[in-house]
Amino acid sequence: MKEIQFVDISGIKVGHAQSQEGITGCTVVLCEKGATAGVAVRGGAPGTRETDLLNSTEMVQNIHGVILSGGSAFGLDAAGGVMEYLESKNIGFDVGVTKVPIVCGAVIFDLVIGNYKIRPDKNMGYEACINSEVTTKDFQGNIGAGLGATVGKILGPENAMKGGLGSAAFQIGDLQVGAIVAVNALGDIIDPNNNSIIAGALNEDKTEFLNTEEIMLKEYNKKINRFNGNTTIGIIATNAIFTKAEANKVASMAHNGFGRTIKPAHTMFDGDTIFTMATNKVQGDVNVVGFLATRAMEVAIQNAIRSCESLEGFISYQELNKLKTNY
Repeated sequence: MKEIQFVDISGIKVGHAQSQEGITGCTVVLCEKGATAGVAVRGGAPGTRETDLLNSTEMVQNIHGVILSGGSAFGLDAAGGVMEYLESKNIGFDVGVTKVPIVCGAVIFDLVIGNYKIRPDKNMGYEACINSEVTTKDFQGNIGAGLGATVGKILGPENAMKGGLGSAAFQIGDLQVGAIVAVNALGDIIDPNNNSIIAGALNEDKTEFLNTEEIMLKEYNKKINRFNGNTTIGIIATNAIFTKAEANKVASMAHNGFGRTIKPAHTMFDGDTIFTMATNKVQGDVNVVGFLATRAMEVAIQNAIRSCESLEGFISYQELNKLKTNY
């Protein structure tokens, strides 16, 4: 098994667009020839588009793109730009008078950073698609859907850290499996290799981690509104040949990657969602793809944290480590 770039997975294109003033953006993964897709929504506060049709009992068998976006529910508008781009290329589900592109999506809540009036919209979604035409390497950190992402918000944004966009992918033989994710969790981010916190809620001096789960345990008898802008959303892409049922199973298994790297994950204040896109090029066992998807998601989440830079007062993993080194 070897590591590859997410953008190298056969049959997909990846594009990003963002607003530096709004500190928000979107990331699109396109499969112009159509991908078998699945989804698993585990968080209690999701913002999603076209997830029902991914049920294995529904008629449409292939999708043409998935967009991850900031902007909370406003950001779902960015999918319109993806549809416009694909329709202009005559890509979509044939309904006779035109072809309707099938575009799924999910959003994170990032309105607390930057100008909340500027959100990913149709134009930004279209721009991300245009950028996918020239994207030849993985971009990570403060880009696309990860630009406004933050983590460790149990005590509010004052104690939170910078999140971001991350990706990772593996290849074994001809089989390719990868993950791309916007990390914007309520909880702390964990390195599963040693179970240490690498990003999360900080003390007042922003020098030490407070441990989100311990804070929640101390306040177990208090009903507190912890909605401070959360949700981690991602996509598993593979060139395996899958049915919709198998694609849904892979999306479900990939949530183990959230469970191993985010503590706690899947809270009522997170809208944690993972899509699967299978481009149907090679044979692949669903169990193998599932555990590779989990592993890719674990690495992608860590890459997001380790690649991002401090922004708008939200300290990054890199800056925090530098400060600790100077103490």
